This record gives sequence, C-alpha cells and structure tokens, in this order.
Amino acid sequence: MAKGPEKNTQNKALHTKLLNRKKTKIQEKKKEKVLRLKALVTKMNQKKSNNQSDVI
Repeated sequence: MAKGPEKNTQNKALHTKLLNRKKTKIQEKKKEKVLRLKALVTKMNQKKSNNQSDVI
C-alpha cells in the first residue's frame, strides 16, 4: 500500500507562528486600550472632584 504524499508540516508551523503573533498583538492592543481608558477615567474623576470643591 502506498502512503500518500508527505505532510507539509513546515507551512503549518509557520501558520501557527503567525497566528500566535496576531493573537498576542491583539491582546496587547486590548490591554493598552484598557490602560488608556483607566487613565482617562481617573483624570476625569479628578477634574470632576476639583470642580465640585471649587463650587463649594
């Protein structure tokens, strides 16, 4: 019995590597976005508290 053609594991490995890079890149972008939003929220809260203290 003949075994079929050899499997192309090199392409599969490269594809997996590229997909992993893509996943990590997306995760890093999400983390940066969350940090940026947290910083913005704290800044706005400080601004809000300063404005309220000025009014009183």
